[in-house]
Formats: sequence, C-alpha cells, structure tokens
Amino acid sequence: MSNGYDQAEESAKKKKKIAVIGVSSIILVAMVVAVAVGVNGSSSEESGATGEISTSSKSIVAICQPTDYRETCETSLSKAASNTSDPQKLVQAGFQAAIDSLNEAIKKSETLQEVAKDPMAKQALDDCKELMDDAIDDLKTSFKEVGDFDASKLHEYVDNLKIWLSATITYQQTCLDGFENTTGPAGQKMKEILTLSSQLTSNGLAMVSGLADIIRDLNLAEFTGRRLLNDKGLPSWVTTEKQRLLAETAATIKADITVAQDGSGQFKTINEAVKNIPKKSNTTFVVYIKEGIYEEQVTISRSMTHVMMIGDGANKTKITGSLSYAGGVQTFKTATVSISGNHFIAKDIGFENSAGAIGHQAVALKVQSDMSIFYNCQMDGYQDTLYSHTYRQFYRDCTITGTIDFIFGDAAAVYQNCKLVVRKPLESQRCIITAQGRNNSREATGFVIQNCTISADPAYFRLRFRNAAYLGRPWRQFSRTIIMQSEIDDLIHPEGWMPWMGSVGLDTCSYSEFENRGPGADTTKRVTWKGIKKVTPEEAADFTAAKFIDGDLWIPATGVPYTPGMIKE
Repeated sequence: MSNGYDQAEESAKKKKKIAVIGVSSIILVAMVVAVAVGVNGSSSEESGATGEISTSSKSIVAICQPTDYRETCETSLSKAASNTSDPQKLVQAGFQAAIDSLNEAIKKSETLQEVAKDPMAKQALDDCKELMDDAIDDLKTSFKEVGDFDASKLHEYVDNLKIWLSATITYQQTCLDGFENTTGPAGQKMKEILTLSSQLTSNGLAMVSGLADIIRDLNLAEFTGRRLLNDKGLPSWVTTEKQRLLAETAATIKADITVAQDGSGQFKTINEAVKNIPKKSNTTFVVYIKEGIYEEQVTISRSMTHVMMIGDGANKTKITGSLSYAGGVQTFKTATVSISGNHFIAKDIGFENSAGAIGHQAVALKVQSDMSIFYNCQMDGYQDTLYSHTYRQFYRDCTITGTIDFIFGDAAAVYQNCKLVVRKPLESQRCIITAQGRNNSREATGFVIQNCTISADPAYFRLRFRNAAYLGRPWRQFSRTIIMQSEIDDLIHPEGWMPWMGSVGLDTCSYSEFENRGPGADTTKRVTWKGIKKVTPEEAADFTAAKFIDGDLWIPATGVPYTPGMIKE
C-alpha cells in the first residue's frame, strides 16, 4: 500500500494553484490532508518521534510551496509545529500564532498613539485598534467554525472562509488608509507592523481559493455538499418568525422595541433603544422606528446579531448626521449609521449624511454585516454615501444618491432593482458612482449592480455634460464591478470608467457591462484598459445573487423580493 502523505503531496504537485497557511484556512487544508490519508491508507513506517518530525517538515514544505509568501509560511508553521505531524495540533498552533501577531500589532499601535502628534493620525490609530480587533474576531470565528470538522459542510466552510479572510485583508488595509494625508511616521510604522499578518492572511486566502481543486483532485465527492438549510428548507439561521416579520409592515408588526419621538414608544431616541438589544442572539430582535427625523449617530456592534430595523418609509423614518472628513473626522468614523452585527435587516428606513459636497468624505451608512439585507431603504449623501465595507450584502429596491465614489468599499454586494442617483457636485468635480476596494486577486468580493437605474438628480441634470459622471474607478489594484441588465441614462461619459491615480489598477481591475440599456449604455467609446472585461452570458451568471453571495441560502426565506439569477423581461 502506498503512503497516504505521498499521495497527498503528489496531488499538490499536480495543482500548482493550491496555496496554503495562514490563520483559520490552514485548518481546512490539514483536514483535507488528514482525510486523504484516511481514504487512501497510511503507512506504519513513519512512526515514532523521528518520523513525526520528518513528516511534519515534509508536509510544511509541500504545503507552503505555492503560497504568495513562502518563507513566511514555512517559518510560521515550523515554529507552530512543535515537532508534531498531527494536522489538528499543527493548524491550531499556527492559527494561534497568527492571532498573536495581530495582538502584538495592537500593542505596538498603542505605543504609536503615545507619540503621534497629528490629530488625524491619532484617530487613525484608534481606528486601527478597532479594525484589528475585528480581524481577530473573524479569525476566531473561522477557527470555531471549522474546529469541529464536518465533511458535508466543506462548501459552506470554503465560502465563509473566503469572505472572512477577504474581510481580514480589508480591515488591515482600512487601517492603513487612515494615515493618508497625515503627518509624522505613524503611517509607515503601522504598515511595517502589519506586514506579517498581511502576508499570513494573503497566504490563507490563496489556500482557501484552491480548496475546491484539492477536493476534486482527491475525488472526495462527499465534501462538495451544501447543508445550510434546515428541515423546513430555510437557511439555518432563519426562523419562520423572521420570514413572517419581513412580510409584514410597520403598521402590523409586533416589535420588541418601538422608538417614537412623540413618546408613544418605549424610547424617544434610537441610541436609547440600541442599549437594550440583546447580545449574540440567534433570534430576530425587531426595532420599529416610527416616522421622524432622528439626528443621531447609531452603531449596531458586532455582538448585536439578528437585528431588524423597520421604519414607516424611507422618506418618513430618517436617521441623519453630518460628520465629515472636511470637519476633521476620519472617513471610517463619519458614518451616520454603522452596522457590524451579522444578519442585520433594514426595511423602509432612510440613512443620510447631510454634510454636503463641501464636506468631502461623509458616510451615511457603513455596513460590516455578513448576510445583511437592505430593502426599500434610501441612502443620501454626496461623497462616500454608502460604505459597503465587508462581507455579503444584498440591497433591493433601494435609492442611493451621491456625487463621488458614493458606493465604495470591499464587500461582496449585490444591488438589485435599485435607483442610483447622481447629485450636483462642487464646481470642479466629476462624479463617480462606484469605487470598489478589492486589494487581492483572490478576494471573493466585488460590486454587482443588476437591473438598476442610473440617472441624474434634477439639480445635476443641466450640468451632467460639464461635470461628467462615470460608472466607477479602481480604488484598489483588483477593484471589481459589473453593471448588468441596468438602465443607464446619458449622464455617463462615453468612456464609462475613469482612472483613480495614473495607471494604478488599470490592467488588474475587473470592470464589465452586460446587457444594459439606455443612452449611457453604449460601450463603443469605452476606455480600453486591460481591466475592462467583456463577459459571456455564462460568466455574467457567476455574478448573480445566487452564485456570487450564496443568496439562495439566506435571502428568499426572509420574504424580501429577490431574483437569484438573470432578470427576464
């Protein structure tokens, strides 16, 4: 009988795409190797301490060969291995080392805070601590998810890990973003501090991206199943109660908490109500916000899961604020409403940042909530209106207004049947709808704008040819956006897309248009960067909600209108 580890190595050689290590992702590759050994048989020749060390070292070299940062991979795993060939112990040790690296980065950032003099740099360091905490939480969640390994859930694990690791990469980049236009050495030092953790997460994402190929090579067909649905055909986290709630209106719904400025609810402000939201709940908690303009900055933290907010209408229930970068606040903290708790749902609510075009970066809504839904909502602002920061997001029948990069971030987000309205900018400004921030070619992120309308606000309409509007620009090197089956008015410049800064990202971005209509949909005069992709119907189908964000597993049961594939006339 041949040695199982040799067979696993042979499989790895055949697939040079496989990349491994880093945080939670290495757990899965070790599990696959372990199962391969069990399936194909293992040799008794390599027993004892010497055999364990040999097997461990050999496995590390083979595993790390195709990673982006091989030396980092081999060094970190060698330290974590502790002379063991037990895959579970190996990956747990490596996982903890990665978390320790981020914890060390937090400590060093606190030291930088003591010497930083630039007020904006101090804010950036505060943001970095929060963002690194978020990254650590994702890694811990990944570890918990795959620690109790179940082969039938591997597809679910792979999809989740790609999203979570993409977010971890984004959080580290967002930390560094905060130091743009600041003085002093803090930004460069922070970049150096995050080098190791950035490499580890990049390697980890590479491994996860190749997991499906590993499984296919090993013929482990039983690993390919999806089992997110419960016995009733609903996603595991969706109850029949949640399905019923989303089908109702504010007039008929029975809320857990009601907010009303006239005193007819338990609370007069949203922030008072938020204090009473249970932590880490698996049961939908409904907050009904009655008609009114609420001048508040609201945060739904990571610990507030399964929260639903419902209003009396996007133009009747509005949450508004005016924090802005021009006003001395880092973009990350300008959001009027910030959502971080997973499985968040909003219906019939308006989100606004009223700082105006003169405020420059001024976020109305920031979303870091996995499997979050916004239905019949409105996001109003100018520059950076909607910060679709991380994870899987679905927007249906929403209106989003702004001037520059007014849909930005690095989420895997689908905007379906939405109205994208360009507003009047400052005198010398051009308008850009999207600025997607994918920073690694393997990230499972991008913006999909499907069956939407792109039009001009009345105040902008007469200026639309002077202050040209564009579909997007590459905020990061691998920025990805597809506009499909949408109505595009004549406000869009014939070139369609504009550069961010010089040639950055023009060859590596992925921008596509598919089956659009209207005077602005003519692609004959579009820019001809390498990053402009013509997609086939089959390729476009990969960006539909069912495939791109696993929409079938969590959207239909909520009662929100939803088209899983292409929209038919």
